[in-house]
Amino acid sequence: MVRIRVLVVDDHRIFAESLAAALAAEPDVDVSAAGNGPAALRCLERAAADGRRFDVLLVDADLGGGVPGVRPAVPVQEVGEDGHVDGLSLVAGVRTGQPGMRIVVLAEKDDPRRAALALQAGASGWVAKDCSLSRLLTVIRGVLRDETHLPPALLTGVLRELTAARKHRTESERLVESLTPREREVLRCMVAGLGRKAVAERLFLSPHTVRTHMQNVLGKLGVHSTLAAVALARRAGVGPADLTGDVVERGGQLA
Repeated sequence: MVRIRVLVVDDHRIFAESLAAALAAEPDVDVSAAGNGPAALRCLERAAADGRRFDVLLVDADLGGGVPGVRPAVPVQEVGEDGHVDGLSLVAGVRTGQPGMRIVVLAEKDDPRRAALALQAGASGWVAKDCSLSRLLTVIRGVLRDETHLPPALLTGVLRELTAARKHRTESERLVESLTPREREVLRCMVAGLGRKAVAERLFLSPHTVRTHMQNVLGKLGVHSTLAAVALARRAGVGPADLTGDVVERGGQLA
């Protein structure tokens, strides 16, 4: 019998343990539970190291108490100083690190915007926490067949959100394409959270030159703050600069 390995991630211990116990009663399901994002990452790392990766991740949409709709999902590497990893960030990071894993988001209530964000982050399903066990098992087995599962009542709202996001992405991509190669590199540094001095050191430019580039980036993108520029860049699919490797592009002498 082919067994399905499931990891439940929820910071409400009673719910997580009860769900894990219910799933474990199924003859073809092996299940583990984690109480927060960092614990889930450790479980995933250990399983990968042992050659026993999980097949399905069940993630609480409100993991860690993230505020609904405040920002789009970000790579899980951007863990806060307190170790905080919210549900949608965990989805995005796991899909990046383990693309073969299927992820289902467990939610207290239906929310078209957050469901759309979850799908964009890489989730394959959105399920209400009060659904029946048989329904949840249907979803788990369905996503392993590459199916996408959403409550019927959410379909129209999610499609509307995804259509709007696609339109915003197209507009954002057009604006990013107007930047010069150097301005795009500066934008990637901004997405990585670097300040003016850090960008100057990384790109071998003077702070004054970096300030000029940043002003040009804001102007061309039609925004008035670094935060808005970063949000637009993410919509356009611009990732952060790689801060671990060598600098690929150098600006020559200090200006």
